[in-house]
Amino acid sequence: MDLIIILGILLALLFNFANGLNDAANSIATIIATKALTPLQAVLLAGVFNLLGPLIFTTAIAATIGRGIVDPIFLTPPLILMAMVGAVLWVLATSYLGIPVSSSHALIGGLLGAGIAAAGIGAVFWPSLALLKQVIVYGFAGAIPGAIITGVFALWKGDFKPWNLLLGGLIGMTIAIPLAIATGFLKINGILAVVLFIVISPMLGLISAFALGIIVARIFRNYPPRRLTSHFRNLQIFSGSLQAAGHGGNDAQNAMGIITAMLLAGGLISEFVVPLWVILASSLAISVGTLLGGWRVVDKMANRITKIRPYQGFCASTAAGSVLSLMNVFGVPVSTTHAITGAIMGVGATRGYSAVKWGVVREILIAWLLTIPAAAVVAGICFFAARILSGGVI
Repeated sequence: MDLIIILGILLALLFNFANGLNDAANSIATIIATKALTPLQAVLLAGVFNLLGPLIFTTAIAATIGRGIVDPIFLTPPLILMAMVGAVLWVLATSYLGIPVSSSHALIGGLLGAGIAAAGIGAVFWPSLALLKQVIVYGFAGAIPGAIITGVFALWKGDFKPWNLLLGGLIGMTIAIPLAIATGFLKINGILAVVLFIVISPMLGLISAFALGIIVARIFRNYPPRRLTSHFRNLQIFSGSLQAAGHGGNDAQNAMGIITAMLLAGGLISEFVVPLWVILASSLAISVGTLLGGWRVVDKMANRITKIRPYQGFCASTAAGSVLSLMNVFGVPVSTTHAITGAIMGVGATRGYSAVKWGVVREILIAWLLTIPAAAVVAGICFFAARILSGGVI
């Protein structure tokens, strides 16, 4: 096996390790915040279900990563290697700083940067103009009724503000586009799906967690507080397991897609089919990263966005796990960080606008927006540096 391919496989596994290190917070933040489990117990639970996630779901996301972003014609082992370097450097840097970012988006940024550096913008699968128009139509089809309904409701409550219309429109769009995808009316993939779900996945998490939080609070409003806390701390073990499986099923496939693309580019396999050993190795790498834990990220997610009660922790984990499971089925590589952050904001918002620390949220949002371009720049620089050092061979 070629040395570059071996290095690429090892780097892909390191990436999944860093993914688990950063995204440990996704699976265990709410459990730790509500003290449903000790930090060690929560990390062990997340590690086990991160390992099981890729075995439960399909490898559709691996295919999106490996052949849906950059044209496979241009995917050479050196290009993939430099894409991984850019992604790993960004994830490790943000993990050190305690900033929860999307490892999936870092990898996609790395592929974009290395692909463009190697073969220009034509190497990327950009969406067609017709498809963009279709997305806009479905977006407005959801945004307009969403804004109207929200505005009418706010007027009825006597608390109307102009931003209610914007929020309602965003909620309507968030519901309409995934619904169109699920029913087969809208077929998107590749970079367009990734960019759309930067907005949609946290909003889905927020909406579903907010709705579930309101329903649970209404149903159990007369329960004794101590009994309610005890019940939902136990239920959080189930919801945390669902969330960890969804996280593993989505993010562990990043390395699977890269390793399989590397094997295909190196001529070691004849078609893009993820080997079993790749599934197991990728899952193990992300589980080990989760077991070691990214504690700075955990603290930010668990304690600094909003104060979480046990029933709210259950709602947040259930909502985020459900969103991730749905995206796994459709093969959309979304950010688990985005989904759970949105869900935590959603349950916090059930207690009112001031219950959420929006300054911390803004810091996280900036990191989200920077991830793809930052990883792309780093990967592009790495590719050019490697080409110079190799005398133009790469």
